[in-house]
Amino acid sequence: MMTGILWNFISFVIALSILVAVHEFGHFWVARRCGVKVEKFSIGFGKSIWSRIAKDGTEYSLAIIPLGGYVKMLDGRVEEVPEDQKHRAFDQQSLWKRFSIVAAGPVFNFLFAIFAYWCVFLIGVPSVKPVVGEVYPGSIVAEAGLLPGMEIQAVSGVKTGDWESVNMALVSHIGDAQMTMTVSDSDSVSREILYINLNKWNFDPEKESAMKALGFKPYSPKVLTTLTHIMKDGAAEKAGLHVGDRIIRIDDVNITSWDQIVNVVQSHAGKPLALTVFRNEQEVTLTLIPEQRELRHGETVGFAGMSPKVAEWPAHYRYELQYGPLESVGKAAHKTVQVIGLTVTMLKKLIVGDVGLNNLSGPISIAKGAGTTAEYGLVYFLGFLALISVNLGIINLVPLPMLDGGHLMFFAVEAVTKNPVPEKVQEIGYRIGGVIIFSLMAVALFNDFTRL
Repeated sequence: MMTGILWNFISFVIALSILVAVHEFGHFWVARRCGVKVEKFSIGFGKSIWSRIAKDGTEYSLAIIPLGGYVKMLDGRVEEVPEDQKHRAFDQQSLWKRFSIVAAGPVFNFLFAIFAYWCVFLIGVPSVKPVVGEVYPGSIVAEAGLLPGMEIQAVSGVKTGDWESVNMALVSHIGDAQMTMTVSDSDSVSREILYINLNKWNFDPEKESAMKALGFKPYSPKVLTTLTHIMKDGAAEKAGLHVGDRIIRIDDVNITSWDQIVNVVQSHAGKPLALTVFRNEQEVTLTLIPEQRELRHGETVGFAGMSPKVAEWPAHYRYELQYGPLESVGKAAHKTVQVIGLTVTMLKKLIVGDVGLNNLSGPISIAKGAGTTAEYGLVYFLGFLALISVNLGIINLVPLPMLDGGHLMFFAVEAVTKNPVPEKVQEIGYRIGGVIIFSLMAVALFNDFTRL
């Protein structure tokens, strides 16, 4: 438990440090090129654990609290600037230079997302075609004509080459009345467009996936009843089960699927079960007493500590999502644009109330995501970084004072009125923006704790 929390925290710190460094470097790089003096470039807050002053006078620092960062520029609004240095102060620059410096942070986040996705496509990631495995009778998609074995090729015109793309496209339709789904048969010979009515779609991300809420499951290979892993000191090992055992009966009930085993074990926490397994061409009877595990909602279930063998994927369902250096650039840019579109759509729906505040995620959820993807490998962690980088860029462009978008909003007003927004008005805006931002952060943190 503690090891998992520590891993998530370390992964989160690494991810946040990279993304903050990219964001702040955007401000720093453009400021330098606009002739603004940068006094300090810090990753983290608080006391410096390392710092260096360059020849140009800029201090580079790593601070003890790795949850953010900042670029400190020479600015007459913050401190008195000597006459001979005023031409290098941020507040003395032309409107377009100030606009460029502030906008550079989010822009660099988007550019980093393209770079991260470029690496993903260059390295390659194993993928499977989005083939439907099961359709629930009477469900929304069943009424639209979706059938098992169909491959989902597009959702409302957006191409979906894998399940990640399908899920992103489905989530973007929260609050909509209808969507279309382009599907093909198992041989990809014939295609048709299904019109799906979403008026009855009750989707709660906390309880189920978008696909399950619509009434279907992705295809996955059959899970067998043969064991491939036994947890050390777990209930299965104590019962005498071995890797390679095939469970054929539990309490004289014939077993035909792994789901049967899961249901029986979970419903018999602390209670003995008579297992009959097929081992070395003969039947062996053992007694399994599932351990008790408490879920986050307080429910107690049985746990055995054993894993099943999974059948191989059909060869024509699998493929490597990999491209050459030049082609990867276009694919990465397209993927980034897709994620930007989804993020903006969800933000709009959050504002108008189509998406509830309970869907907001805070640092704990992000830390879990960082830890999980880091465990899967570099490619998945890069994909996570790209996703969070886009979200960071979009959020910073929201026109709220305290965010980059708030500054850009003031600059836009200045461009129209030909006069800077009065400092008192800006100060009031910062206070209002601060209240909104910290309130949303509090909601996100509350959501995180309720998910623990």
